[in-house]
Amino acid sequence: MEETTLKALDADLLEEQLGRKFSNQEILRRALTHKSRVFERTPHQLEKAEDNEQLEFLGDAILGFLVSEALLEQFPSAAEGRLSKMKSFLVSASHLYNVALTLKLGDFLVLGRGEELSGGREKKALLANAMEALIAAIYLDGGIDWARSFVRAEVLDNFEALGDDSDLQGKDNKSALQELTQLKKLSLPRYVVTAERGPEHSKTFTVEVRVGKDFTSQAQGISKKEAGQRAAGQLIERLHAMVDPT
Repeated sequence: MEETTLKALDADLLEEQLGRKFSNQEILRRALTHKSRVFERTPHQLEKAEDNEQLEFLGDAILGFLVSEALLEQFPSAAEGRLSKMKSFLVSASHLYNVALTLKLGDFLVLGRGEELSGGREKKALLANAMEALIAAIYLDGGIDWARSFVRAEVLDNFEALGDDSDLQGKDNKSALQELTQLKKLSLPRYVVTAERGPEHSKTFTVEVRVGKDFTSQAQGISKKEAGQRAAGQLIERLHAMVDPT
């Protein structure tokens, strides 16, 4: 998009993808407005400006509730630990980012010029946050039933497959790495954030994981947790190759 405002035509296209019209398109506009847009306005405009940060907060809570509800319905006999693992994956920034890509949500974001020029429409953290804000907007405009329908259709699409452990393999790499080091009688993993890059609203973190003096790996992510999980996953592969060479 060449302009950074949400046009009526753009809103109509997104509503068509969502399968329902908003009674109040202003709440949709707010959900898609990044704070970088607000920062570039004049003091007079700032009095009326609203970004999507508060909606992100609400959307996170709504998403957590709806995901938990759906998982309990689908897996009534599952252990709490298993349910928590599935929920952690489904509400993760990485998963929400992929859902946002499917919806082409980046095309509809209202960004400041600087964020636009730096590729904000494709940033993982920004898109994941916008997904949470959109869920809140859907709830505020259409109620919990529309929010539930949207979450189950988009975020939980084919979530029945999560009943197979192989579909979540590697999603909790930190626990897997700790179990592996204990099995191999190695030192427990230690995690250190070695770098933070980018503005406060869109940081990238680099995390290093070390096992003893000989085994180490680094990875980046849009959160410290994600970076740590990636680093742990990489080190698991190296430990398998170095400790149990074939």
